[in-house]
Amino acid sequence: MAVVLEAKDAGEWTYRGEGAVNLVLAYNGTRSDFVGKVLRIQKVPRNGSENGNGYLGLTNQECVLWKEVNEIVSAPTREIAQHYFVQHVMCPLLGPRHVDAGISIQVTQEFLETVESNVLSQRPAWRVDAAKVNPLCVSVMLMSDHSMFPLGMCKEACSISVEIKPKCGFLPHSEFIAEDNAIKKSVTRFQMHQALKLNQGKISEVSAYDPLDLFSGSRDRVRKAINNLFKTPQNNFRVFLDGSLIIGGLGGGADTTSCEVGKAFEDSLKHVIQAEEGMRTQYFLELISKTVCSSELLNRLLEVQKLDTTDIEGAIHPYYNVISQPCMVCGQLDKDQSSKRYNSLHSMSMEESLKIVRDYLIAATAKDLSMIISFRPREAGNVESPYSIVSLESTNQSFDCKASFIDLDLKPLERIEYYYRLDQQIVSCYVQMVKSNHQLDHTGSTVGA
Repeated sequence: MAVVLEAKDAGEWTYRGEGAVNLVLAYNGTRSDFVGKVLRIQKVPRNGSENGNGYLGLTNQECVLWKEVNEIVSAPTREIAQHYFVQHVMCPLLGPRHVDAGISIQVTQEFLETVESNVLSQRPAWRVDAAKVNPLCVSVMLMSDHSMFPLGMCKEACSISVEIKPKCGFLPHSEFIAEDNAIKKSVTRFQMHQALKLNQGKISEVSAYDPLDLFSGSRDRVRKAINNLFKTPQNNFRVFLDGSLIIGGLGGGADTTSCEVGKAFEDSLKHVIQAEEGMRTQYFLELISKTVCSSELLNRLLEVQKLDTTDIEGAIHPYYNVISQPCMVCGQLDKDQSSKRYNSLHSMSMEESLKIVRDYLIAATAKDLSMIISFRPREAGNVESPYSIVSLESTNQSFDCKASFIDLDLKPLERIEYYYRLDQQIVSCYVQMVKSNHQLDHTGSTVGA
C-alpha cells in the first residue's frame, strides 16, 4: 500500500534547513523505512500565486525545451518533473554514485500545513517572509540523509559531514560579453556577488573564498579555499555531527565563525579527530582539503558547469528565440551594435537555440548545487568497506568517506530573464565599488579580491 504522510506524522520530521526552492526536514521517528531519510518539500513565494510552483507541470515552452526526455515532459507536476530531471539529466552527467534522485511520496494538505506551523520558529525571518510551504503539493521527495552513514554499520554514532556550495569554478570568456562587462573575465562571479550582497545588507562581511581555488586541484589553494569557507560560512559551508548542525546556518547563512563558535566546534571534534585540543579543527579542515584534492568530483562538476559556453549575455538571445518574443536586450541597443554582436544568435535554428538554453540551465543547476562529504573514523583492523578510504597522516587515522551532490533543482525557463537582470546588477555594483575604492585608496585594492 502506498505511503501517505498525514498531519499525525508531521511531529516526526524536524527542520534541517532550506534553500530558495525547498524546505528540508530530517526524520527523528522510529519507522525503519524513514530512518536516515530527509524530505524535500517545495515552497511557494508569499507574494506570488499558488498556481503550481510544484502543483502544475511544465509550461508548453519548457515541454519543447526538454522534449528529448519524455519522462520530464509527461510529468503531471513540477515536483515529479524535478525528480526525472535529476534521474535522467544530472545523474548521467555527475555520476550515479554521487546523485540521489529520491522517490516521490504522497502527502496530505494537513501534513503540509502542520509542518509549516511546526518549523516556523526555526526558519530565518527573511526566508519566512519570502516563501512558505506550497499547500497545493500532493507529493514530496524522500531522499537519503547524506550527512549520515546508514545505521548498524559502526558501533558508535560518529559521522561528521561537510556541506559545501562550490559555486561557479571558471571564468567566462564568451565573445558575447559586452566590453563594459569585461571585468567578468578576470573576477569570479562569487566575488562580485559578494559586493552586491554587502551593498544590499545581506552579509556583514565579504568572504575571501575564491571558487577558482577550490577547483584548482592544487593542495595549497584547496586548503586556502576550505579555510576561507570555514571563516565565513555564509550559506556556502555547513558541518554536521551525526546529522546535527555544528557550523553554518540552518536556512540562511552564518556570516562569520566567531571565536566562541570556533571553540565549541573544536570541542565537538574530540570524538572524531584524535588530536590535542587546539589542533582538531586544523586537522579536520586538512582532511576535507585532502579529500577534495584526491576526488574527481569537482572535475566532473566543472565539466557540467562549462556547458554554459555563451554566458548569460549570450544565452538571453536564443532564450527569446525559444519563447518567440522580440529580444528585449537587443531592443535596448542601437541596431548596428545589436546586429553586429548578436545577429548570429538570432539567426540560428530553433534546435540550436534550444540546445544553448538547455545547456545553460543545466549549467545553472551545476553552479548552484551543494556537495556533501561524510567521514567516519575506521576501527583498527576493519579492512572491508563499501566506501572510499581516506587517511589523515597528521593524526594517524583513516576514515570511511562518501560524497554526494544535492540540491539539483530544475531551473524554470523563465528564470533566464532573472539571471540576466541579476548579472547586470552584480557587475554594475562591483564596477562602482571598485571605482569608489580606487578613489579612496590609490593602492588599487578591491572588495573580494
